[in-house]
Amino acid sequence: MNNILIILKKQIKDTLKNKAVLIQFVMFPVMAFIMTNSVKIEGMPPDFFVNMFAVMYIGMAPLVAMSAIISEEKEKNTLRVLMMADVTPGQYLAGTGGYVFLACMAGAAFFCALSGHESFREKGLFLFIMAVGIVASMVLGAAIGAGSANQMAATSVTVPVMMIFSFLPMLSVFNKTIKKIAEITYSQQISQLFNGLGKGEDYAGSAMIIAANMIVFGVLFGLLYKKGGLCRR
Repeated sequence: MNNILIILKKQIKDTLKNKAVLIQFVMFPVMAFIMTNSVKIEGMPPDFFVNMFAVMYIGMAPLVAMSAIISEEKEKNTLRVLMMADVTPGQYLAGTGGYVFLACMAGAAFFCALSGHESFREKGLFLFIMAVGIVASMVLGAAIGAGSANQMAATSVTVPVMMIFSFLPMLSVFNKTIKKIAEITYSQQISQLFNGLGKGEDYAGSAMIIAANMIVFGVLFGLLYKKGGLCRR
C-alpha cells in the first residue's frame, strides 16, 4: 500500500508538469460548461452537451493519460528503476490506474453537477456509468502504453483509437450505418445509457456489450504487458 501511495503521489506531481496530460482532464468539462450555458436551441434536450462531452471525455482523457504515462516511463526506464526498488507491476498499475481514475472521476463529478439530474438515484447512476466507461478506457490506454516502445509510438496509436471511440457516438446520431457499427463499442453504449437515464430503459444489453469490450481490452493488455517486458523477470 505504501508503494502504491508513493506512485500515486509521483503521478500527481508529474501531471502538473505534463500539460498534454493535464489538459485532458480539464478541456471537456470546461467545453460542456460553456456550451450548456451559451447555446440554447429550441427542442434540444437539456443535457445534450453534457452527455455528448461526457462521452468524449470518457473516450479521451483516461485513454490518453494511461497510454502517455506508461509509454513515457517505459521510454525513460523509470519502470525498470521502480522494479529494482521492489515495486511490483501490480503495485505500479494500481498506483497509476488509481490516480488516473480519481482524476477522471473529479471531471465526472463536474459533469454530474452540470447535468439536469435531480434525484440521488439518477446522479448515482450517472457517476456509475462514467466510472465504468473510465475504467474501460483506462484498460485500453494501458494496453497501448504497454505495447508501445516509446511515447511517440504510443501517441501514433492513441490518436486514431481515441478519435474512433470519442466521435463514433456523436456521428451515429446523424448516420444510421455508423450507428450500426458503433453499437459494438463501449462508448456508444455509454452514450445510450446517458440518453436513457431516468426513462426506465433496460440496461442489460448495454452492460453486456460494455463488459465484452472490457474483456477484450483486458486480454489485449495482458498479452502486450508480457510482450512489452513490464513483467518482473
